[in-house]
Amino acid sequence: MADRRSFYRRRDPGSTLYYHAATTSPALSFSHVVVQTPANLDNAVVSVFSTHKRNATMNFFLETLKVLLHTIYLMFESIILWFIPLRRKNVAGELVLITGAGSGIGRLMTMEFARLGATLVLWDINEEGIKETSRLAKENGAVRVHTYKCDCSKREEVYKVADQVKKEVGDITILINNAGIVTGKKFIDSPDALVEKTMQVNTMAHFWTYKAFLPAMMASNHGHLVSIASSAGLIGVNGLADYCASKFAAIGFAESVGLEMLSLGKTGVKTTIVCPYFINTGMFDGCSTKWPRLMPILEPEYASKKIVDAILKEQVYLVMPRSLYIIFAFKNIISAKLGVVLGDYFGAFHFMDRFKGRVKKD
Repeated sequence: MADRRSFYRRRDPGSTLYYHAATTSPALSFSHVVVQTPANLDNAVVSVFSTHKRNATMNFFLETLKVLLHTIYLMFESIILWFIPLRRKNVAGELVLITGAGSGIGRLMTMEFARLGATLVLWDINEEGIKETSRLAKENGAVRVHTYKCDCSKREEVYKVADQVKKEVGDITILINNAGIVTGKKFIDSPDALVEKTMQVNTMAHFWTYKAFLPAMMASNHGHLVSIASSAGLIGVNGLADYCASKFAAIGFAESVGLEMLSLGKTGVKTTIVCPYFINTGMFDGCSTKWPRLMPILEPEYASKKIVDAILKEQVYLVMPRSLYIIFAFKNIISAKLGVVLGDYFGAFHFMDRFKGRVKKD
């Protein structure tokens, strides 16, 4: 028969603890085991735990009070800053790298930084496009403009061109991940190759450019990481499954790295995440908006100026138009069913119905 024992504890009125053991095995027979302990051991243990509990409660109270006071201060500060404009930083002489600079928002941001006296490093897969951007930048006052053909979907090419930039120009201090593509098809109709390409350009390219240029920013505790994401990275959109996924990932990545910089004490390395609605650059040609006054398709000149201004103010989040701030705030507190109703009201189910996209030139 297997040996089965049961143990129980009994406290003696004195200072001795008696542990009694009963067994069903005839081979084993004992009545009890005596363990001598200090008379005040249990009292001491109870006292320690009580003190720890009181301290934990006090720490919780003090930290909560501190956070509440800090919250009130920061809310008050935000209200004040609505009326008092923030001081813009000087970017003259900064080395600004813009991916996807051959057209659209990338080209327009280049013009803005050219007027501000920055040294420009332009990347695009379209060599003719960045040459034209370079010419326009020089017309707008840029003194130093460097162009590089780079397919941001290819990690090794990103690293290779990045090394070339560091040797020929120097360490990048403002990195703007702007390159992006869109499939514009229902998920089930999206070719695998295009889905992979979307993730590579819109998300993975950010990983590789950060790996290439962030170490120098950390070493000097000076730099700025800019992610041109999308409002589609904050809410799902019918007909943009792969694009939404890539932009959700880009936002999460940028937020996480920004927090890493803060935790490491690299407060000089700033982060700006841009989440615009559709911009009239040709990338989303054919898309429509149900209520243009509430959610207008943005003009590229307006969008580029707002983005550069957000960078100069070291603004962490920029959502355009402003009405989206309210919509996204409601998304997090309303029910899923109500979200569907409001999504239909705002036309979210039909944004992409007539999508054509940018027409490629022969």
